[in-house]
Amino acid sequence: MASVPSLASSVNQRVADALASALPEAGGADPLLRRSDRADFQANGILALAKKAKANPRELAATVVEGIPAGDLIKEIEVSGPGFLNITVADGAIISTLAARAADDRLGVPLNASAGTTVIDYAQPNVAKEMHVGHLRSAVIGAAMVEILEFTGEKVVRRHHIGDWGTQFGMLIQYLLEHPHELDHKSDAEVSGEEAMSNLNRLYKASRALFDSDEEFKTRARARVVDLQAGEPETLALWQRFVDESKIYFYSVFNKLDMDIQDPDVVGESGYNDMLVETCKLLEESGVAVRSNGALCVFFEDVKGPDGNPTPLIVQKSDGGFGYAATDLSAIRDRVTNLGATELIYVVDARQSLHFKMVFETARRAGWLNDEVKAVQLAFGTVLGKDGKPFKTREGETVRLVDLLDEAVERATAVVREKAEKVGLTESEIVENGQYVGIGAVKYADLSTSAARDYKFDLDQMVSLNGDTSVYLQYAYARIKSILRRAGDRKPVAHPELELAPAERALGLHLDGFGELIAEAAAEHAPHKVAAYLYQLSSLFTTFYTECPVVKPEPELVVGENRLFLCELTARTLSKGMSLLGIRTPEKL
Repeated sequence: MASVPSLASSVNQRVADALASALPEAGGADPLLRRSDRADFQANGILALAKKAKANPRELAATVVEGIPAGDLIKEIEVSGPGFLNITVADGAIISTLAARAADDRLGVPLNASAGTTVIDYAQPNVAKEMHVGHLRSAVIGAAMVEILEFTGEKVVRRHHIGDWGTQFGMLIQYLLEHPHELDHKSDAEVSGEEAMSNLNRLYKASRALFDSDEEFKTRARARVVDLQAGEPETLALWQRFVDESKIYFYSVFNKLDMDIQDPDVVGESGYNDMLVETCKLLEESGVAVRSNGALCVFFEDVKGPDGNPTPLIVQKSDGGFGYAATDLSAIRDRVTNLGATELIYVVDARQSLHFKMVFETARRAGWLNDEVKAVQLAFGTVLGKDGKPFKTREGETVRLVDLLDEAVERATAVVREKAEKVGLTESEIVENGQYVGIGAVKYADLSTSAARDYKFDLDQMVSLNGDTSVYLQYAYARIKSILRRAGDRKPVAHPELELAPAERALGLHLDGFGELIAEAAAEHAPHKVAAYLYQLSSLFTTFYTECPVVKPEPELVVGENRLFLCELTARTLSKGMSLLGIRTPEKL
């Protein structure tokens, strides 16, 4: 495993060294190197440094240029404007660097030197409730962040904080107690997610109707909540049946999403019950929380209600019941103390931002979060319909997640089938690729939008072969695999001695930026940056393939080998990047 310094970092180092010797007081200053359309890179930092040192920026720039040896890395440097440096790297340096990347399993991407332990809280469905389109983003964004961070060397602990506790269980458990066969399965064979959910749906509706119409049942149901909270064994055993039945359903949905959710990572609200009393005690004794009208509250200067009075975070209600805040604060204690987290990421709807702001601030006051242990909410926007309004069915119902995924796969399968004959796909390959393309389309549409923004769910657009879609990227990958197959006995070989065409240089420079892009996406919790990089990579490859013949008309041997080398590295980079987003790349499409 060898991490390969990028061309940008090597050039940056050369400019920084020359700058330090031309202007010793600027030792260690950043030359501010950026990609440029005037050359390969532009260094913009000299202007500000010259101002500070009261020097002439153009003269300082010229001195810096003199101090940079031309040769294997840098082909030419010119001073432009008031003191910018336009830098062009040597063709040989591009190919040599890419060859070093190709020789490494990780494409030369370095591990993060300051990696720690991150706990990611994502994919949080509710027990006994159907997953709808609103559950999609937390799962998709969270799973991509897990992959990206793990690839940088971070130890990642996944946590699925399912809604498995609360007063509604009194009603459900009491009904099941009185109708004991409602969750029985039709046979001993494996139960489908659909069957599990329809059992739960039916039971939920029946118990709700009874709860609303029968006062005596309502009283029994409320008493059952007290038994549940007290941990009465029979009540807990019935509660566990609801959790188990719901998990059959959850896992079937996550399976459709091609997502690996492991049982030990599912730690619901109930998982923190034993800590709630102590959490409240610690907050009250330290003075972080105070009693107000019998409730245990935390107040904030900047959080006020419409009446101008402070709106507190209620940790414990006046009747002794615990709110979400008590559970969330206990989870923070557990994740920091027992799991050794250095960072907590919560992939949660933006509408819960105020709650998490208050919870994190409370945890900081209590000393559970500090400069070494930080918590962030990776807040996401809403999924909208084509009309720009929250996504609903024609009847105004929220859209079932399974229906959405099934439709995406159906549409994608039709798209794959159209081209299947041309590439010789069997029926089972059409079905498999239809799943990869359909689920990939849904994930990519979500991940190619910055998480904080709302996005429109438009299946026609998502499975389109044109534009910024995962199908476009999957086709680019499959096309490269087909080129490599058609090349026959000619093999991909890097040739640093060759002069490169503009399209080859553009593709090469972009390929070289993969490691830095991954580091940026990890640090900023921004999977959309990976999607944008991959889309640009596919576009640059398309231009390269149009302008630079690879197989036909056959170029001379070394040129052809070098182009095949660029093709192969592009395919590997695409495949790796897509896998970090949780999207598969079929070999034939």
